Amino acid sequence: MKIAFVGKGGSGKTTLAALLARHLAAAPDRPPLLAIDADINQHLAAALGQDAPLPALGDHLDEIKEYLRGDNPRISSAAAMVKTTPPGRGSRLLTIAGTNPVYEATVREVGGVRLAVTGPFAERDLGVACYHSKVGAVELLLNHLVDGPGEYALVDMTAGADSFASGLFTRFDATFLVCEPTLRSVGVYRQYLGYAADHGVRVHVVGNKVTDESDVDFLRSHVGADLLTWIGRSDWVRAAERGRFLPLDALEPANRAALDRIRAAADAAEKDWPRYARQAAEFHRRNAAAWADARTGENLADQIDPDFVLGAQLIH
Repeated sequence: MKIAFVGKGGSGKTTLAALLARHLAAAPDRPPLLAIDADINQHLAAALGQDAPLPALGDHLDEIKEYLRGDNPRISSAAAMVKTTPPGRGSRLLTIAGTNPVYEATVREVGGVRLAVTGPFAERDLGVACYHSKVGAVELLLNHLVDGPGEYALVDMTAGADSFASGLFTRFDATFLVCEPTLRSVGVYRQYLGYAADHGVRVHVVGNKVTDESDVDFLRSHVGADLLTWIGRSDWVRAAERGRFLPLDALEPANRAALDRIRAAADAAEKDWPRYARQAAEFHRRNAAAWADARTGENLADQIDPDFVLGAQLIH
């Protein structure tokens, strides 16, 4: 399953993304897991316990394109491959487990979790680059990722409605919106829900920083049945935010149960590979018409292989 964490800045989405990643990595069945930090503010590695820089996906974009392109005859060169380019016959596909040159260059284990990061703005980017050009590497990875049952790609997205600045928001089977019991946080939920509705994106709300029943009542009154679960006051989380990582079994039982509910909701999500392919093609056409054709000098809609559906490879 491909999982996204979204929400208002400061709502705790990175904290919850890291917590679920640790929870999955420590599960008795040890499911295949890949976590990706696609936030403008790169904090997922620190939330997992590492402050040292990691290799950035954005710094390896050319190599990623060349590898994924494979011998797909519809793609003339890596330079003609843009963030929305979908896979087709001849493309190289990725799995969550295992290794490949892309993972060897960019994925590292942090806190027991395999992690890749988009990378922060570099000095050369300031004032001249859009961050969404960097998260293009994440979109390409997800477009080419065949995840089977009981496997998880977990992505910490950028905050607020900025997640909609690319088609990346449609690349997930389950989207968890972290919501504080505040009007501002609920406002981001409503904004997100309005954008997502036209694209069939199912949003589950996870309450955070919940201190008492009145907070739960507030969330229920504003998000209704979308409220999946909530995280209450946590000494475990407070310690982690100060750099002290306790054993995961020290997490409060109610909060562990909330993580179980999040995993169960992800597992129950419908895996609709044909819709995934249609949406990938739709956003590729949009980007091609808006800017990519002019930049590459090609008709990039021709890159779409109409007879190729990602996911069919799992039955072979």
